[in-house]
Amino acid sequence: MTELLQHIEPFRPWFYAAAIAATITLLGALIKPLVIRKLGKFSERTSTHIDDAIVDMLRATQLWLLAVAAFAVGTQLMELTNAVAKVAKSAGTLAVFLQIGLWASALLQAWLNRAREQALLTNVGAATSLSAVGFIVKIVLWAVMLLVALDNLGVNITTLVAGLGVGGVAVALAVQNILGDLFASLSIVIDKPFVIGDFIIIDDYMGTVENVGLKTTRIRSLGGEQIVFANSDLLKNRVRNYKRMFERRIVFNFGVLYQTTPDQLESIPGLIREIIEAQEKVRFDRAHCQKFGDSSIDFEAVFWVLDPDYNLYMDIQQAINFQIKRRFAEAGIDFAYPTRTIVVEGPLRLERGSAAKTS
Repeated sequence: MTELLQHIEPFRPWFYAAAIAATITLLGALIKPLVIRKLGKFSERTSTHIDDAIVDMLRATQLWLLAVAAFAVGTQLMELTNAVAKVAKSAGTLAVFLQIGLWASALLQAWLNRAREQALLTNVGAATSLSAVGFIVKIVLWAVMLLVALDNLGVNITTLVAGLGVGGVAVALAVQNILGDLFASLSIVIDKPFVIGDFIIIDDYMGTVENVGLKTTRIRSLGGEQIVFANSDLLKNRVRNYKRMFERRIVFNFGVLYQTTPDQLESIPGLIREIIEAQEKVRFDRAHCQKFGDSSIDFEAVFWVLDPDYNLYMDIQQAINFQIKRRFAEAGIDFAYPTRTIVVEGPLRLERGSAAKTS
């Protein structure tokens, strides 16, 4: 028994360190879900967002990182060689800074989610920019955490920063297409040619903007499918933003028969004006006899709908069309349709075919 204890004696400090790590990990495993559950129920009854952020931070707690940090603390009570002590200290330092980074990232993400929800209600443009801002802030956060951790480990970060600068140039050349989309995303965020919720048309594609990401922008088409554009390609095209339309200019044409009398023709512009001005949310612009067409006398009418809603425009245009048809019927004016008149000069000769002659 004495010999066994003598063999175990050198490993006793390691057992103590492992026991400290296991105890802290076990306590964390028991306390973490309990605190999250209790605090989560409490946060549901409060209007403040601080407790929600704390819950998100606790969820980001990694027990294995706490175990590594606790084990490193336990080894400080032991007499170790310099190399072993340095490795244990380095592992503990990295675990502590990694856990701090996870907590900070969780708090940042909670703030971004809350800010995005509020922006969607008040300022959609700000919601568009939050994704890019959050991505950049996270990169800066983890870069700072890495440099601070390495500095605490005794690494000369001045040389590292210079190396990162040179390496960054090489990486930028290798992923220039991705960086092009990233900078295009920042351009969309800053210039705001459109924001989430806008109805836009790019070439032959149209739909409502659902998401502006770091590389792509996604819109939901009228047919229901999602269309994905690369941000750099998107800015190369002309974008028509119908959400920012305040009024809608409408031009429509129709034609009447050439048999229409001059008095009837002269009455048509005034008749069209009367019909359009009878509608609500409409400003009449003009109505003219435009030209003499191939098979009709063509008219052109222009008016403004004082609301950009497309369904409202269609309701107004439909009512105008019904009224024009009714009023024209009452006035004896007929709409034109494609016709062709053949004029034959001289007498018309009809000859029988060879079959008719033989009969």
